[in-house]
Amino acid sequence: MAQAKPQLMQSKKLAGGKPSSSTQQFLDVAEIREDVVVMKDGTMRAVLLVSSLNFSLKSEDEQEAIIQGYVSFLNSLESPVQIQIQSRKLNVDDYLNRLKEQEKTQTNELLRTQIADYRQFVKELVDLGEIMQKKFFIVVPYNPASSKRKGFFARLSEVLTPLVSARLREEQFRQRKKDILVKVDSIRAGLNSMGLTSVMLDTQGLIELYYTAFNPQSMERQKLEKMDALRVEA
Repeated sequence: MAQAKPQLMQSKKLAGGKPSSSTQQFLDVAEIREDVVVMKDGTMRAVLLVSSLNFSLKSEDEQEAIIQGYVSFLNSLESPVQIQIQSRKLNVDDYLNRLKEQEKTQTNELLRTQIADYRQFVKELVDLGEIMQKKFFIVVPYNPASSKRKGFFARLSEVLTPLVSARLREEQFRQRKKDILVKVDSIRAGLNSMGLTSVMLDTQGLIELYYTAFNPQSMERQKLEKMDALRVEA
């Protein structure tokens, strides 16, 4: 008993009675804004969702054309990009819910029974088969030459004139977003030459992508709300 008391006091001293730090401070992401990701170092990221193709089912000539297109695409890159493959268990909850609604509104008894059997079959197939869904992303970075560390007088000017600084930061964001969109259009053109379609993720899509990446298990249990319904605390 004499040793238990000091250990308890020591644990309280170390904990300090303060709440644990938010995980956000350990991430490189500063904010997700207007369809782009703003990093803490001032650089930006755009993310493309890219379609896939079955290379093995193509003819020899088609395969050669795809390879040549890929080589041309790599040679056209002015800066590195990141190719990300996300593999997740296929989620058919929305599809099953639609089937359930159709089952309720179906007046034909035979069709209602068939819908119920089919819904159960799909559910068991996905659960037993562990069917995986793959998504392919290309992360397009933008690192402006002006994203260098600010000097003392530049930081002092921002403190003394916060309104002017805010306006400059807004103009800087607009210009950097314009520049990264030019890179995105160039990469999409290169992908299109290989027969791949792509779409740039919007703000909601980016939030869901990062949420899924950092919370893969929570994503299965708790769906992320739409951006308009999220409450952000300062």
